[in-house]
Amino acid sequence: MTEPTHTSTAPINRVGEKAVHLPRRKRLKIRTSPDGFYAGFNTIIAITAKILIGLLIVWAASFPKEAGLILADLQVWSTSTFGGWYVYATAFYMVICLALAFWPKVGSIRLGRQDERPEFSRFSWFSMMFGAGIGVGMLTYSTAEPIFHFANNPDVIKGLSVSQDPDNVRNAYKWAMLHYGLTPWGCYGIVGLALAYFAFNRNQPLTFRSALVPLFGKRLSGGLGHAVDIVAILATVIGVSVTIGFGVSQFASGVFNITGMGWIADANGKPTLAAQVIALVIIMSASTASALSGVNKGIKWLSNINMGLSIFLLLFFVAFGATFFAFKTFFLAIWDYFLALPAMSVTVWREGALAEWQAAWSIFYWAWWIAFAPFVGLFLARVSRGRTIREFVLGAMFVPSAVGLVWFSLVGGTAVNLELSGIAQGAILNADISAQLYQTINLILSPVMAKMMSFVIVILLMTYLVTSADSAILVINTVASAGNESKKHARHILIWGGIFIAVVAALLLAGGMDALKSAMILGAVPFSIVMALMAVSLVKALMFDRYRYRPAKLKDDTKKDVVAASQN
Repeated sequence: MTEPTHTSTAPINRVGEKAVHLPRRKRLKIRTSPDGFYAGFNTIIAITAKILIGLLIVWAASFPKEAGLILADLQVWSTSTFGGWYVYATAFYMVICLALAFWPKVGSIRLGRQDERPEFSRFSWFSMMFGAGIGVGMLTYSTAEPIFHFANNPDVIKGLSVSQDPDNVRNAYKWAMLHYGLTPWGCYGIVGLALAYFAFNRNQPLTFRSALVPLFGKRLSGGLGHAVDIVAILATVIGVSVTIGFGVSQFASGVFNITGMGWIADANGKPTLAAQVIALVIIMSASTASALSGVNKGIKWLSNINMGLSIFLLLFFVAFGATFFAFKTFFLAIWDYFLALPAMSVTVWREGALAEWQAAWSIFYWAWWIAFAPFVGLFLARVSRGRTIREFVLGAMFVPSAVGLVWFSLVGGTAVNLELSGIAQGAILNADISAQLYQTINLILSPVMAKMMSFVIVILLMTYLVTSADSAILVINTVASAGNESKKHARHILIWGGIFIAVVAALLLAGGMDALKSAMILGAVPFSIVMALMAVSLVKALMFDRYRYRPAKLKDDTKKDVVAASQN
């Protein structure tokens, strides 16, 4: 469809390699309440999202056993039904991001005015992206992912390698990087890029519906747009709840490793429900307080702290871990990963052990990253104004992927090496996923030093959790207030903090982490469709701007005016 425009005073931006005039688009009109409790918010979005989430909480808390069984059945159905879609969709997001970055005349487009410069330093930018996007998962799975795949992966199932054999290490890292490499950051990147471009370059509200304007036009001002934003909020709540669930479990395991208090973990070393709920309240209380301070204060400050502690933890493993093993693994993993990435990205197994493995790992991850993408994508857009598309993609995909591989090589490599050498004797491999990192620490340090290092990890984990949760709260309020980032309203931040506590606690009661996973795999489907439409819409908009306003068609006088304006 032809996009509506008018030719009033136009912003100057870059399309291709030269500055050109882009006419202002008609801004979506999203109604917000002028006064009352929801002043500044769209009541349909805010109230509907809370009602739907409230129904999930009441159902899971009132009938925990039945809810757990139903969610488990829904997980099996959704995995078999939408598993292939998840695989192909995530590959599509990744390819689109890479194509836009490496397309010369598109990659140079700046997100915002042509003379605009980034608000945050590169260190703070990377810190906030990594902390919000994948920090908690990295702490939980930096040990678990390589060690589990060292025991079993598709190559083992197909008989191409042997479980827990030295020759299986490279396969383990290949599959681990599939889940923590370019694909997840492609999910975040396509959402963040679309939101940033339409908000900062086309003057649309910073909401998810804005990224679909080239496809649906002014219809997004009404019910269709409300539905898109509600789907994004629901996906955010479920995706962040899974992250918080993993985090509080590992938090409780860390406290148990430090104190040895029996009520924190059961006989198998798995955190008890009481310990997880107490940890949840602590984490969310801190997150709510941080959200009240905003991005420029609490979130930025915490992000810099957790990046500093992350560097300290990595340096610790450089000094005390299997450094040579990690160094060799790092470079071999890069080669193996990029060589196998095309095939791994589009392979779908329909039955047998391979299908079971893919459902438990790849499809779970794709659903997790998609459910996490609304929150991370909007947050990336918010902190990336002033950067070019190429800089955004390189910073949001390649740098975090490289950092993730460093984590896997140093932390996971130490765990794998301890098992290979016989020192661990299954202590890491057989530990609960929340305790595997602490078991690794226990094996390479004295008991006193292990407790001290566990304390550092617990603090780091807490900063990652707080960063993720408080950012999610701010994102939800931004979407519910029609993209107005200034509408913080302490009471709404407090309400969403309480909602997160209730969702995680109710689903943990209904079936632990399995219930959270089940809700997420099903809940991510609607937003995965929205993401695919966002990718198509973004490409259409860039093509429209690129060919509709090519600099070559400007007259000489106009070119002089454009250059003069861009210099001013």
